[in-house]
Amino acid sequence: LSDTYAATDYFRLEAEYYNSITVSYRRSLKGKDVALNIQYGTSKFCDEQEDGYPVLRLNELHNAFIDTPQKYCHTLSPDEFEKLRLKKGDVLVIRTNGNPNLVGKAAVVLEDADYAFASYLYRVNTNEQINPETLVAYLNCKYGRYEIDKNSIKGNQTNFSPAKFRDISIPKFDITLQKTIKNLFCKAYQCRLNADSEFVSAEQMLISAIGFNDFEPDTNNVATKPFSESYAVTGRLDAEYYLPRYDSYVNKIGTEETVGSTCSLNDKNYAPNNETAYQYIELADVGYFGNIGKVEKVLGKDLPSRARRQVKAGQIIVASVEGSLQSCALITDEYDNALCSTGFYVLDSKRINSETLLVLFKSKPIQELLKQRCSGTILTAITKDELLDMPLPEIEAQAQLEIAKKVRESFALRNQSERLINLAKSVVEYAIEKDEAKAIKWLKEKGVDC
Repeated sequence: LSDTYAATDYFRLEAEYYNSITVSYRRSLKGKDVALNIQYGTSKFCDEQEDGYPVLRLNELHNAFIDTPQKYCHTLSPDEFEKLRLKKGDVLVIRTNGNPNLVGKAAVVLEDADYAFASYLYRVNTNEQINPETLVAYLNCKYGRYEIDKNSIKGNQTNFSPAKFRDISIPKFDITLQKTIKNLFCKAYQCRLNADSEFVSAEQMLISAIGFNDFEPDTNNVATKPFSESYAVTGRLDAEYYLPRYDSYVNKIGTEETVGSTCSLNDKNYAPNNETAYQYIELADVGYFGNIGKVEKVLGKDLPSRARRQVKAGQIIVASVEGSLQSCALITDEYDNALCSTGFYVLDSKRINSETLLVLFKSKPIQELLKQRCSGTILTAITKDELLDMPLPEIEAQAQLEIAKKVRESFALRNQSERLINLAKSVVEYAIEKDEAKAIKWLKEKGVDC
């Protein structure tokens, strides 16, 4: 019993804590030795109305960097926002989630950003013992995961609080290795910025191709509809459905084509084999630019009941729940035959190539129409019938080819960024297993300029 009291700064009785794998390194620190400051995010309500300050959430941390927030908080005061504003060098750590594999996942902020962050994240600022990039590489590598899994509190929600962060073991790496890791992160970040730029170009091409360059929606908040043009046709009584801005989008699209006439919806349930391991794509795995982050393989018997859609390369997935409608992704060869949640619609088309279809569903006009068609109370979502009946513009073949080229270039650059981050994690693991000099030598043998 005396050993359990001495093991941590707080009393732990779970057997798993004492049976967990522990990082062994010749020079070790504790989390409390490297943290100058740890700060919780805001717990105030956020929505997608673009009113107030943008707030970063856990599903906007991808491949060790942050994405663009999709939700906003209008109740944050300027003083509160200033205290939560993200700054260069911040490390964000996922504090709690129902998926234990997400908890402890970390990202670094490499440029000042006018974003706040939500309460299921916390910010760590490091001292001279470790730079932010090395801390993130360590937390996201397998040895960091061992420490996170050991120190987390597990229940319906797994929790890795700031108190637990302060107690984890962190190797004390020398300056040369830390500079090498920082260099890898900087190169990866530049690849990511270039990838974002290519995708934005694809979005601009799409908007031009469907004629929305100078479009301004109707801002009138009042609409008068007779029964014959409202409930009798739509079955909808919610006033927001009939806002004039939605009519202006439909009129501008100006086509009788719909999602149902243009696309195939793949909604057949798939029964996973209990002993087969599957890649399982969750909402949090989908990046802002249509990419899918690294997903874990899960045995069929351990998959949640909602993991019932099998996807094929070339399809796209579109989130059905309001607030996450921007979570659309392209299924690349890497995720062929993976499973995804029934919370996604799985689509493909013989008339629109996959890359263009992705950009189309992420575009402002289609996002507005998706939002219009959502319904429900506890969980607001777009139904299958509403989706299939939604107007979809036609796009010329040449424009599709140009958009597809940009998206492919974006994905190639993003893959390069991910490769560099994986090398950073691997060099941390190599340094722990061997030594730092050998780790840097190994990296040079990989053809990486350190």
